[in-house]
Amino acid sequence: MTFKEESFVPMLFGGDINTYSVARAFYEEYGVQSHVFGKYANGPSCGSKITVYHANPAIETDEIFMKAVNSFCKKNQDKKVLTIGCGDSYVALISKHKDEFPENAIAPYIDFELMNSLQQKELFYSLCDKHGIDYPDTFIYKREMYPGKGKVTAPQLPFHYPVILKPSNGIDYWEHDFPTQEKVYTIPDERKMISVITDIYNAGYTDSLIIQDMIPGNDEYMRVLTSYSDRNGNVKMMCLGHVLLEEHTPHGKGNHAVIITEPNEELMEKVKNLLTDLHYIGFSNFDIKYDKRDGKYKFFEINTRQGRSNFYVTGSGFNVAKYFVEEYIHGKDLEFETAKEEHLWLVVPKKVARKYVHDPLNKEKLERLLDSGKYVNPVFMKGDYPFVRTLRMLKQHFSHYKKYKKYYE
Repeated sequence: MTFKEESFVPMLFGGDINTYSVARAFYEEYGVQSHVFGKYANGPSCGSKITVYHANPAIETDEIFMKAVNSFCKKNQDKKVLTIGCGDSYVALISKHKDEFPENAIAPYIDFELMNSLQQKELFYSLCDKHGIDYPDTFIYKREMYPGKGKVTAPQLPFHYPVILKPSNGIDYWEHDFPTQEKVYTIPDERKMISVITDIYNAGYTDSLIIQDMIPGNDEYMRVLTSYSDRNGNVKMMCLGHVLLEEHTPHGKGNHAVIITEPNEELMEKVKNLLTDLHYIGFSNFDIKYDKRDGKYKFFEINTRQGRSNFYVTGSGFNVAKYFVEEYIHGKDLEFETAKEEHLWLVVPKKVARKYVHDPLNKEKLERLLDSGKYVNPVFMKGDYPFVRTLRMLKQHFSHYKKYKKYYE
């Protein structure tokens, strides 16, 4: 495997499939090798030929993060360094410190004040109200409402159980580990509500909780929307995916597992107006669910970055690396484009997808795209099969059989 010399080098922050997907996009479009900075020596990017992996357990701290950026930019002072976050905490660090970066560093992100507020879900729902974007009925449980262990009572909700509970501030939430911690909770009754609230706040979480009406329907009612906005706040790309399957492990609940690209012009237009009004810059990612009770698409949150499943966009013909490079390196004015052709993205074995996708129409689409070869698993790239990494990825890949049997059936 050979690499091209370009006037730029990607500096990616994170450790999961997000970094590898972005690194693969850079390699496929420009033939360059990416440098990935994560906490631990694991994940798809570690041991890959298309990346150089730098592990440091303290990389998410301000001091170590800035040392890494300054040192890397100095070593590559003859090139532009594209600093790209592949997780909320890293995106926040880049936005927070971008004015302190060396001259050859490029940080294609909004200012920290706006980013910090958007990463907290409460503001996002007020923006939805302004732009006519639907979202589930919501109750905000403020930190000051928590009286302490042993005194908690379940809040009086304007909707019925079961409900969904999740942290408003994901960055703060994941900084406080505890044994029963989950990404998103399904709460069946008041007793479970009291237990979950107590566990979260006793672990040290300091922000609000989002409690929402649980929209009926399985994973196949989900959608994901990815957008790119240029430095002037103009939306230049939108790609909507129909999620057919998600992960269901406690820490992975809600992570996408199977996506088919499909357009919805009306839905995308509403989001385009919201992003333009915000003068948003860079990639954004939205989780959405179709509510069959009223026929509306309900938005859950905005991620101020490309999602971990971003290769569904690249696989559909809209390489995510291209937008960074063509605008910030080559100085081009991008044209607006939307993904319109079906393409399949999956990170589980084909047999798992076939077994757990149930709707006949969705199963037909799945089979057709598999048979025609219009699909991609981002983790397995031709030519990138180092022995140790390949064994790790195969073990992870086939573990989905056991995980879905345990958590989904």
